[in-house]
Amino acid sequence: MAQKGSLEDLQVWQRALDLVDGVYAVTKRWPKDEVFGLTNQIRRAAVSIPSNIAEGQGRRNDGDFLRFLAIALGSLMEVKTQLIIAQRQGFATSDEVTSLLTVGDEIARMLVALRKALTARKSRK
Repeated sequence: MAQKGSLEDLQVWQRALDLVDGVYAVTKRWPKDEVFGLTNQIRRAAVSIPSNIAEGQGRRNDGDFLRFLAIALGSLMEVKTQLIIAQRQGFATSDEVTSLLTVGDEIARMLVALRKALTARKSRK
């Protein structure tokens, strides 16, 4: 059985939503010619993080949840890379990127911890 409780109880999901909010806020100021480029790509990757956490939790199966958490972690790495690219291109300030990367690092730690807990629980069955 996957994570008990409601989706809203998952702190990692809540923090992932915070990251989405931050990504949308910073990308609103990016050049308009990037709307169909980096802006779209980073927004989609950011939205993928809480979406995959939600889908995995909704499956109510530890194996499925683990797979979706791995996808969420991959999407998080995309967002982190795209933030660095945005800073290098002058679209985002160092402070903006550092702040969002800090949230991303917190989410990564939470995802890894949740994966370890689910793996341990799965191996005890």
